[in-house]
Amino acid sequence: MFIHIGGDEVVLTKDVIMILDKTALCAKDTSEFLQVSREEGFVTEDENLYNNVRENKKTAVILDKKILFSPISATTLSKRADFIKNLK
Repeated sequence: MFIHIGGDEVVLTKDVIMILDKTALCAKDTSEFLQVSREEGFVTEDENLYNNVRENKKTAVILDKKILFSPISATTLSKRADFIKNLK
């Protein structure tokens, strides 16, 4: 199954390790993790894909070999991936 995370970006559900919401992105440990990931080239931020996303980043989608940001809420992405239904 695929998850549309905004713009033209689609990821495989099986590749998703974690979906972090905006409050988690503000945490010190998460910020440090994202900074190290950015320095090592794992963070993908395509400015053409998300116009003015810097203000609209609501979610980080952690994949096996990259990290993508999405303007869509973590709850919506989780529902799209059908994660909540599978947790029961």
